[in-house]
Amino acid sequence: MSNNNKSNLEKLIKTIEILRSPEGCPWDREQDHKSLKKYLLNESYELLDAIDTMDDRLLCEELGDVLLQVILHAQIAKESSKFDIEDVAKKINDKLIHRHPHVFSDTPVKDSAEVVENWEQIKSKEKPERQSALDGIPNNFPALMRADNISKKAVRVGFEWPDIDMLWDTLFSEIDEFKQAAASGNKDRIQDEIGDMLFTIVNIARWHKVDAEMALQNTCKKFIKRFHMMETTSPVDLSKLSQPELEELWQKAKKELQKREQND
Repeated sequence: MSNNNKSNLEKLIKTIEILRSPEGCPWDREQDHKSLKKYLLNESYELLDAIDTMDDRLLCEELGDVLLQVILHAQIAKESSKFDIEDVAKKINDKLIHRHPHVFSDTPVKDSAEVVENWEQIKSKEKPERQSALDGIPNNFPALMRADNISKKAVRVGFEWPDIDMLWDTLFSEIDEFKQAAASGNKDRIQDEIGDMLFTIVNIARWHKVDAEMALQNTCKKFIKRFHMMETTSPVDLSKLSQPELEELWQKAKKELQKREQND
């Protein structure tokens, strides 16, 4: 088949194969699965940013960057006769069909919640080596995301607060324990108690069906917007302002941005 008759996906696969060949790029040839980890992570976060922008052109570009990482990993594996991109595609296709019996078989479901429940049951049968209900949660997840996944898995086996009031009591208790740790000045205790507070807050978010990771990401974006407005509206450098002046500027930025959001 000539190159002109190949699909764009086939052309990309061939390009990466050439880049990894002895006649290809020295940098590409030096890479392995571990050295590429940081690039996959970076590209994934850039893709998430592109999704938030609602810019289809940028989204298409960032999806391509993530696809490059997938094909590059597959090419590295192919060179050592482990697997190739076709094996990757077959494995995920087989998995999708197997985990959607309500679509590809005759298993009835009443709603999306039951779909998720069936998915988890099928997944557990596929991975009998997992002995704990908490197995399978990636260590490299962002901490809030990892905490959320740990909590959800624990809940599936019944380890849950009986009501929201007891969950609030747990948070207040953790705050008191943190205050005691802070008063002691013991850094290890302080870190431990902050972790307990954060874990409890993640569970409060889960209880209210809020993604804690996304909630904190949105708050970071909100803070950056308000801080940028403070910088652009202040007559002098922020470092030269007093605490009351900074607070006044912050409140003005907060009100202005809230007004803009209401008008959008």
